[in-house]
Amino acid sequence: MTTELRRLRNYINGEFRDAADGRTIDVVNPATGEVYATSPLSGQADVDAAMEAAAAAFPAWRDSTPSERQKVLLKIADAFEERAEDLIAAEVLNTGKPTALVASEEIPPMVDQIRFFAGAARLLEGRSAGEYMEGMTSIVRREPVGVCAQVAPWNYPMMMAVWKFAPALAAGNTVVLKPSDTTPASTVLMAEIIGRIVPKGVFNVVCGDRETGKAMVEHPTPAMASITGSVRAGMQVAESAAKDVKRVHLELGGKAPVVVFEDTDIEKAVEDISVAGFFNAGQDCTAATRVLVHESIHDEFVAALAKAAAETKTGQPDDEDVLYGPLNNANQLKQVAGFIDRLPAHAKVEAGGHRVGDKGYFYAPTVVSGLKQDDEIVQNEVFGPVITVQSFTDEAQALEFANGVEYALASSVWTKDHARAMRMSKALDFGCVWINTHIPLVAEMPHGGYKKSGYGKDLSAYGFEDYTRIKHVMTSLG
Repeated sequence: MTTELRRLRNYINGEFRDAADGRTIDVVNPATGEVYATSPLSGQADVDAAMEAAAAAFPAWRDSTPSERQKVLLKIADAFEERAEDLIAAEVLNTGKPTALVASEEIPPMVDQIRFFAGAARLLEGRSAGEYMEGMTSIVRREPVGVCAQVAPWNYPMMMAVWKFAPALAAGNTVVLKPSDTTPASTVLMAEIIGRIVPKGVFNVVCGDRETGKAMVEHPTPAMASITGSVRAGMQVAESAAKDVKRVHLELGGKAPVVVFEDTDIEKAVEDISVAGFFNAGQDCTAATRVLVHESIHDEFVAALAKAAAETKTGQPDDEDVLYGPLNNANQLKQVAGFIDRLPAHAKVEAGGHRVGDKGYFYAPTVVSGLKQDDEIVQNEVFGPVITVQSFTDEAQALEFANGVEYALASSVWTKDHARAMRMSKALDFGCVWINTHIPLVAEMPHGGYKKSGYGKDLSAYGFEDYTRIKHVMTSLG
């Protein structure tokens, strides 16, 4: 007996459509490794249709009042709450994540973030008018940029979609959003929910692969391209967008240093860091993946972290006491395993280091010690449930090691010394520095990095402003 596959479809100009040429992609449940749906493999004709719809809808949406856009976003937030169970079910199929954690750790922040941007919609203002030349008054207008081409990743398909469409819509832009080819289900469901609330053409979803995303970024219609993804993908987007001088918003990789000083409460630090490193199978650009520990407590810390890893559980979405589910796809499982297989002789696997089971893409919580700064696993993003540990001698060396990678998204410092924490937070070259914690995010504060972690901010008023442009208007008083 065969189970009928779900049929996911694009959402363009207020209606669901197959790809114009009928092509599809199989969508796999990473918890089982089995195909459960088909998704459109959209081509140029589909991208053209979505961009045309978004462009046609833009003038009216741009000219809607902030209060009107706020009401729409608040309705979307309410609808997401009402359809929470459906969204959770779609995301669990997408990702294999623990059902309880999707319900507690993703739905509430998503709804809160949409409501935050609903409020931000009414703060779309320029500076006050003034006379900077005799007989002339100047004002500054802050306006939406236009159509936004947005590409979301597979690690948090629902939440990253919210981070993209909510500020864009709040500012008066229209959206063409592409989910990852491995996780389209929850985004298509979002389109069904949002489509009942916004005017047609304001929000569009185009499913497909890397070539689909490339076609979106290279399309002449969008004024802005926004992507959350790998460094390689971000560089390709920036290069493509440069050809017609599009705005680009890039949230790329991370390799977060976790600097643990000798005065730290080791038990609490290990508990928090293990969760921040293994949560979501380590598939988080801000994950606590690279621990730097003062030499005086190194051995004790490593032993405690290895014990915490051994006690951390991965498993099926409905298993009890599971912190994380599978890696997202077979390629990601291969990538994570490859880092461990290629470890240098001086490295030591303290815990894990192997696949779990033969069904789905599960990988054990892993701790690796004995590493050097130039080791591959220290310098490159693993994006899996792997925490590396290095030893440092003093504050200067801790900073040297922490800043000595190409990524600059997030970091944390663990110490009871307030002055040292302040020195480190100033000197760490990362877009976020947590002190005695790691990974909490709030809608009011910006998320984004430097260097190869990209540029532009998500969340906060800064993220909202990224979806606007500035216009100077000068009028004669004569």
